[in-house]
Amino acid sequence: MENPLIITCALTGAEITRERQPNLPVTPSEQAAAAEEAVQAGASVIHLHVREDDGRPSQRVERFAESIAEIRKRVPEAIIQISTGGAVGESIENRARPLGLKPEMASLNLGTMNFGEDVFYNHPRDIVALAAKMHEYKVMPELEIYEAGMLESAFRLAKQGVLREPLHLQFVLGVPGGMSGDPRNLSHLVAMLQSAAPAGGAIHWGVAGVGRYQLPLAVQAIVLGGHVRVGFEDNIFYRKGEVAKSNAQLVARIARIAAELDRPVAAPAVARKLLGL
Repeated sequence: MENPLIITCALTGAEITRERQPNLPVTPSEQAAAAEEAVQAGASVIHLHVREDDGRPSQRVERFAESIAEIRKRVPEAIIQISTGGAVGESIENRARPLGLKPEMASLNLGTMNFGEDVFYNHPRDIVALAAKMHEYKVMPELEIYEAGMLESAFRLAKQGVLREPLHLQFVLGVPGGMSGDPRNLSHLVAMLQSAAPAGGAIHWGVAGVGRYQLPLAVQAIVLGGHVRVGFEDNIFYRKGEVAKSNAQLVARIARIAAELDRPVAAPAVARKLLGL
């Protein structure tokens, strides 16, 4: 199979509430059930934020350990990718602690930016420190790119040896304060990647479209040969005005579209091979 599609499912996030999305998985058992449904629908990577039982965002190592254990019981083949972004305003020390659980992957945000009405702070020294910790624990970073300058930062950090191949980039488009989900923005980022990436380097990329941009950017990524992230963290609707029933519903739609476009969906074992895990 040529260029299988890796689908990541971002189950919960740190911002969405049950008031806005009644089907949001919050507890470890709910997240495990949602992860199992998502993998059955076609996801191979589970992007994980955790919450306390009352819905508050959490970076407690114990809470991550509970959710990871529950997911592995229900769907041991899934690739678990934890967030080191946490909720906006979380300290870098708390954001880093769950790396000690040594998941297969973790997100690494590559710059400070306005994030809605807040500021998402990522000091250059903290980015370097998180990257070093991931390398120490043999955790693959997923490089979160919200605008073009962060992509150039990724190239610079790779040249300096702070980031090591294979690189896996995630273009997160549609956050107020970053690049919007205009299709020209994704085309521009992909063109930059193709023209400025280190020669002969092993690089993969995917896109996470926020809100109304999720579906059109996913289709564009499938056509351009990238990978796709969907899930309640980024979008709570199936279509305008219709709240999605589950994360799996969003995953299944992408799997159907990929099939129509003759792009096979990667099972977890195939995704591991593609990513070099």
